[in-house]
Amino acid sequence: MADLRSFVPLLLIVLGLTTVEAQTSAVCESKNGTSCEECLRNVTCLWCIKTKSCVTYPVRTILPPHSLCPLNDARWGLCWMNFQTLIITLAVVFGVVIIALLVCLFCCCKCENFGSSRFEAKMQRQADKTKTKQEERRAEMKQRHDDIRKKYGLSGQNPYSRFA
Repeated sequence: MADLRSFVPLLLIVLGLTTVEAQTSAVCESKNGTSCEECLRNVTCLWCIKTKSCVTYPVRTILPPHSLCPLNDARWGLCWMNFQTLIITLAVVFGVVIIALLVCLFCCCKCENFGSSRFEAKMQRQADKTKTKQEERRAEMKQRHDDIRKKYGLSGQNPYSRFA
């Protein structure tokens, strides 16, 4: 019973798709003898200039076969642009977009790395500057302590060191 429940919707979908495909085919073939503009109002149709016929676009094959209509004579979407030019144009545009994206990605990654190395160098310079100031202050304090020891006569050996 469960198998029948899953089989019935599948059967209805398959029958529905074949009915839609048959209706689309009939719509395109019914436009034979009309103009290219009339044929291409339906996006599922392909106009062949050589035979002046409107045929259903073969969606199972990506490109229409030469036996149906040569690419130079096929029109789809626009009557003034042949299918071969349309394919080449779309491929070039797609290629340029991909190359632009890769260049942007490369530049962003390179600039990010460049920025981080610049930031690290800045932090290193700042740390070096801080360390230098600290050493200068330490030297000044030692000098001041030595001056105080000299002033009070404590500059020699510690008198209590003998007892240790």
